[in-house]
Amino acid sequence: MQEAPRSVLVTGGNRGIGRAIAEAFLAQGDKVAVTTRSGGAPEGALDVRCDVTDPAAVDAAFAEIEAAHGPVEILVANAGITHDTLILRMSEDDWSSVIDTNLTGSFRLAKRAAKGMLRLKRGRIIFISSVVGLLGSAGQVNYAASKAGLVGLSRSLARELGSRSITANVVAPGFVETDMTAVLTDDQKQLIKAQVPLGRYAAATEVASAVTWLASDGAAYVTGAVIPVDGGLGMGH
Repeated sequence: MQEAPRSVLVTGGNRGIGRAIAEAFLAQGDKVAVTTRSGGAPEGALDVRCDVTDPAAVDAAFAEIEAAHGPVEILVANAGITHDTLILRMSEDDWSSVIDTNLTGSFRLAKRAAKGMLRLKRGRIIFISSVVGLLGSAGQVNYAASKAGLVGLSRSLARELGSRSITANVVAPGFVETDMTAVLTDDQKQLIKAQVPLGRYAAATEVASAVTWLASDGAAYVTGAVIPVDGGLGMGH
């Protein structure tokens, strides 16, 4: 347990990895706000509606969270979408919507969170990327580019904000058991597992454990890092 509850924001925290992260911080006794477009935050979390592609909505969400929990001390930028297709079929909107949500949305969140963190002279910014951002994936040039971009964003913030005791890190999950992977066929799942040295998918709680560690006192000297939670799939990248 933390000595004092901290103000935590998890975007896209209504399902999958985001929900597991929000629940892990709640279990530690932190004050957790969850932003979604459609609602459905875990019990005990502040349920805030926010579209990260809308700068005004991001600002309004932070104002609501700050009024309820105080300045955001830990930001977990998790909200993300996919529009997968091969590049010759990929439309301008397929590209721009994924970049705007996954990468530019994370920029908007970090910029707004940094205002409060700079005043506090402390903070943790954690971006949820993907092994795909490091390995690449056919049919996902938009998603992979957006997730790779988070690494450059995080490392630049680590250099820019480090003197104020604000860390910026990336967690890069591999294949995780969520409702997004539940739609794969058994053959597809076996093919994926065969590529993973540990021979299984991750549980969402295993990704959450890496995130809560990065937000802990024990990770105070870790910044600009990419922490893979991928069963060895992307090692060396």
